[in-house]
Amino acid sequence: MGFRTISVLLLLVLFGFLAGANFIPKEDRVASNFWPDDGLRLGLDLRGGIHWVVGVELEEAITQELEFIRQGVTESLEQDGVALADTLVEGDRMTLTLASEADRAKVVEVVDDTTLVDGVGGEGLSLEFALTEAWITEVRERTMLQVLEVLRRRIDDPTRGIPDSVVTRQGDDRVLVQIPGEQIDRDRARTLLKSTGFLEFKIVQDQDVSEEALRRRYPDGIGDERVILEQRDPVTDDVVAAYLLPKVAAITGAYLEDARLEFDQTQAPIVGFTFNPAGGEIFGKLTEANLRRGLAIILDNEVYSAPSINGVIRTRGQITGNYTSEEAADLALILRAGSLSVPTTIEEERTVGPGLGQDSIQSGARASIIGLVLVLFFAAIYYRTSGLYAAFALLANLVMLIGLMSFFEATLTLPGIAGLVLTVGMAVDANVIIFERIREELRGGKSVRAAIATGFQKATGAVLDANITTLITAIILYQYGTGPIKGFAVTLSVGIVTSVFAALVITRLLFQLYPGERNVETLSI
Repeated sequence: MGFRTISVLLLLVLFGFLAGANFIPKEDRVASNFWPDDGLRLGLDLRGGIHWVVGVELEEAITQELEFIRQGVTESLEQDGVALADTLVEGDRMTLTLASEADRAKVVEVVDDTTLVDGVGGEGLSLEFALTEAWITEVRERTMLQVLEVLRRRIDDPTRGIPDSVVTRQGDDRVLVQIPGEQIDRDRARTLLKSTGFLEFKIVQDQDVSEEALRRRYPDGIGDERVILEQRDPVTDDVVAAYLLPKVAAITGAYLEDARLEFDQTQAPIVGFTFNPAGGEIFGKLTEANLRRGLAIILDNEVYSAPSINGVIRTRGQITGNYTSEEAADLALILRAGSLSVPTTIEEERTVGPGLGQDSIQSGARASIIGLVLVLFFAAIYYRTSGLYAAFALLANLVMLIGLMSFFEATLTLPGIAGLVLTVGMAVDANVIIFERIREELRGGKSVRAAIATGFQKATGAVLDANITTLITAIILYQYGTGPIKGFAVTLSVGIVTSVFAALVITRLLFQLYPGERNVETLSI
């Protein structure tokens, strides 16, 4: 079996593989362990869906950072025997009130050691501080990156997320979320976006049927170190119980390693969670020291359940409640994806109808077909038989391009269709360079076989140089662009790779089939 025969067989196998990625029915894909379930996906602009602009409350992050610094400064001063009369964090300001003028120098020294705040005023025994400009920028940037990562994990989670979604940064304090699809549970998607997902575990110190009833037990107040939180029925929203709890949590969801939907012995939905080793050690000590006391499980300042601690619990636990399987699965997703450090709000909401997307698909398909026909017609008229080779390579290029995108379940957007049209135009450029090189060699007096070999050899460098330059540009667009630009960059990148392969391999193989080893006098080019 000769080299050309083997090459043709391998090429046919490749075409069959990539064509199969396009045309295999949906039910056969799902049943197969090899083919992707969905194939080529359509983006929001082609399929319809929801477009949200989510605002991130970065000022809250600055307040949280100042609160963290306040706690550190207070602890350092207590170790040095200095007690403050009062401390307060409000907005972007931290106020420390001295108990004595003699403590001023020591307090200023401890605060200066943080290097994160500057003194901005204050009267009498009050000292007022604010974050430095450099640290404000750092806090804002860090918070935005954390919010982006959490939202991406929630929206794109493979088990409970929403496929084909786009979550990307927009400006300094906004996140763009695009969720394609005609039938979307809008309320569920909104919950995934807005839920902070901050999990806490606190030992119950006292409880009653309502907050009012619980407060009546403490006529002198509950103090600054304790809080009262209510547990509500998830169906009726009625108050089930009120709990007196420490203000500071014994352990938080920061130690959480995993959370999954599970079922108890009565087949009621629950959320099973797992701590990492460090969290397991803390949780084990906490439960061991508080046997037969209530443990409140709190998400976003709302008590989900408060079971009694009947034994030492280390790495594994459960959150029980009267909710459905879907609600428990969504809760597990929120916990698994991590908590948002600051609240978010939906500032803009738009719905894209599927009719507009269908018009875009038809327009894009029409433009692609017209461009393809014109290119094929020009190639066949101008380069004759060699032009037909180029036309075949161009069609093969489209099969490979769409096949690869289908196999890897890429998302096709309206800019992606533009990239497809551009690929059709660019794909023939490499063949033009090769054919003109072959013509030069023929005019120089070389034989047909020698002209073809030399033409491909000399044109390869120019073809690779031009396409690699474009590929680098496409990679940069993908790295720094938003959703629509990413769609264009993906299609363009894959198209460049398949175009180069079609020109340098498929066209060369066709020349090896004819004229091949034949000693022909002329070449139809």
